[in-house]
Amino acid sequence: MAGAIFAPVSYFIVGSVPFTAIGLSAIMIGFTAIALASARPTLSPESCEVMLKTGMENISALIEELGLKSKAIYLPSSMRAGKAQALIPLHDNGDVTQFHSKIPGRLIVRFGSNPEDMALAISTPGSINISMLEFKPGPTASEIEAAASYVLTGLLDLADSVTINLSEKQVSAEVSGSRMHYEDIWFYQCIGSPLASIIAAISSEALEKPVRILEEKHLKGKSRILIEILS
Repeated sequence: MAGAIFAPVSYFIVGSVPFTAIGLSAIMIGFTAIALASARPTLSPESCEVMLKTGMENISALIEELGLKSKAIYLPSSMRAGKAQALIPLHDNGDVTQFHSKIPGRLIVRFGSNPEDMALAISTPGSINISMLEFKPGPTASEIEAAASYVLTGLLDLADSVTINLSEKQVSAEVSGSRMHYEDIWFYQCIGSPLASIIAAISSEALEKPVRILEEKHLKGKSRILIEILS
């Protein structure tokens, strides 16, 4: 505001080119400050971290209290009434190869026809990030890779690059320059690390099939993630 007044006064009344330049500089700085203020996220990174940790600790406590050790099964949004989620089987002997086409939107759900086919349905870091995608990826390695790169390297800045290889039964991913460290805790063993969770959720959504994380390896700045495709 001061620059908008000072610049014309300096040019038309005072007749000073240096003062006019100072006024124009003040105007440019003001517009830059306004642009930076509007680009600032509504929630600070620190607030997001607090909420993420709170959610993870609550889910981790629930899993440990129930004694669940089964690998989480990531479902596409089409199987959960438009909301991508993961199922943690309540029994190790449940049949994870056969699923109902539609899983009811409840916390405790039945996913198969057998009595032991019961599971806990939860949201994960990966399933939450599905909503960040501008469009649904297709069922090819290149499209899954593009979607994973968009989220991990573009939106969240958690890694430098993502490479995806796809076969009939598996999705293998290699993440370079990961800025998240793997922790050997109950929560990660069941749900997978945030990196693996995001890639698994994207793969499930793209392939329109349930998937689960088979293994993770983290060596020398690279993370290798193997995901099983369930039919």
